[in-house]
Amino acid sequence: MKCNMCPRACNVDRNVNTGFCGMTNDIYAARAALHMWEEPCISGEHGSGAVFFSGCTLRCIFCQNSEIAAAQVGKKITVERLSDIFLELQDKCANNINLVTATHFVPQVAEALVKAKNKGLVIPVVYNSSAYENVSTLNMLDGLVDVYLPDMKYIDSRLSAEYSKAPDYADVAKAAIHEMVRQTGKLEFFIEDDELVKSGRVEAGIMKKGVIVRHLVLPGTTKDSKAVIKYLIDTYGDDIYISIMSQYTPFDRLKKHPLLSRKVTRKEYNSVVDYAIDCGINNGFIQEGDVAEESFIPEFDYEGI
Repeated sequence: MKCNMCPRACNVDRNVNTGFCGMTNDIYAARAALHMWEEPCISGEHGSGAVFFSGCTLRCIFCQNSEIAAAQVGKKITVERLSDIFLELQDKCANNINLVTATHFVPQVAEALVKAKNKGLVIPVVYNSSAYENVSTLNMLDGLVDVYLPDMKYIDSRLSAEYSKAPDYADVAKAAIHEMVRQTGKLEFFIEDDELVKSGRVEAGIMKKGVIVRHLVLPGTTKDSKAVIKYLIDTYGDDIYISIMSQYTPFDRLKKHPLLSRKVTRKEYNSVVDYAIDCGINNGFIQEGDVAEESFIPEFDYEGI
């Protein structure tokens, strides 16, 4: 069967060849462990059970997970093993299962989730995505995913073409996020009276249902960042959370890109946050202090795989 699961529409047989994502149909992952650096309502005190999949449908030149995005790191696992990994993370008191960049493995992930739920998986499932998704692929996750954690990287197609090799990114992401909101409905959080909280499975305050859209502010692109924020607030209001991120890290490989070879300034980041406030944002996360550090990047050492 030819693969057209993502907007690249490679139309290749991934049983024998790799797609744009760099992967065949075999599942490859690089890490499955408690992750403490997501938004507070995702990680909580115990951590989010993050499974980092190899390969990616984008080619962001500033990617902080470039090793696994380029399919250079990863260990082959079966659907059965993936379902067991979900349960092992639950046993480690993860607040949720966090599927990081799973687009190109969605049919296998959906199968693994069904198996895990049949074997006792009860914590929420988070789909952590670039939002470069086909709506038809997201439909496979309807009823299996509780929380969507997509990016909204750009509005400007020139930026998305230059930085991610995806001139159609904005239109694709808008449609994908619309579907994510449709699936999850209103924002819900765990409270003290919830059975999963009383049983110790999940912490109070963890997101139960909903969408958090992330936007990473890039150096020299505050105009586009503000366009992203305006679109999200105008379109969704208080129906979603918006996470405005300042953790852009200027790796050495970006020296040939003048704008991307430096950190985001505090002035740039604050101007985007202030704009969001002026637009009437109520549900939002911001980052304080100097967070452009590689400490946010985990070791892809096959832990938990």
